[in-house]
Amino acid sequence: MGRAFEFRKARKMKRWSAMAKAFTRIGKDIVMAVKEGGPDPDTNAKLRAVIQNAKSVNMPKDNIERAIKRASDKSQGDYKIVLFEGYAPHGIAVLVETATDNNNRTVANIRSHFNKSDGNLGTSGSVEFMFDHTCNFCINKEGIDPEELELELIDFGAEEVFEDEDGIHIYAPFQNFGSIQKELESRNIEIISSGFERIPQVTKTLSEEQAADVEKLLEKLEDDDDVQNVYHTMEISE
Repeated sequence: MGRAFEFRKARKMKRWSAMAKAFTRIGKDIVMAVKEGGPDPDTNAKLRAVIQNAKSVNMPKDNIERAIKRASDKSQGDYKIVLFEGYAPHGIAVLVETATDNNNRTVANIRSHFNKSDGNLGTSGSVEFMFDHTCNFCINKEGIDPEELELELIDFGAEEVFEDEDGIHIYAPFQNFGSIQKELESRNIEIISSGFERIPQVTKTLSEEQAADVEKLLEKLEDDDDVQNVYHTMEISE
């Protein structure tokens, strides 16, 4: 298995751990998708993907419809994706993706989280280059051979395909999202969820005691309402 498999395994237990937080994140994704491409999922591929993700975390249909309606209101503020980069204790690189409608508030909060956890907020570009920006899909594995699918999707940019109990996972560079989504839909393959992730190119192994110092910062960041995702280069020693 490759880096995408190991990355997914390490993050799986933490991703969308709190249901309320998951709904908040997806609600922002819906707003951004509707503002960008309109409220009709039939003509808005990005919105279709977000709705799939909403269903994968059991977000009620009424919540999804309300979020789309709210996002269509011209008075609804827009969210922008803003990246923050820095270092946690013990030299661990941290990349934070936020979706914010108030950049001043978000900057102040993120800086505070780093300062209070003995970390350092860096400048733009200071750690982003350490992560590969990828897209991913989880599809229904019924009747599909992962190895055969991988060979067929290489032409569309797929780099890693593997199976686990949740389904078949496809990872590719960020820019290949649209072509893979279109191909899967043309084959009537059920997409359970999809999204984007940043996989560290190199990781640094810490002891459990050192990792605890880093976790203090990661927990503060993940609890912040403006934060969508947190990526880091830490591995914990066995």
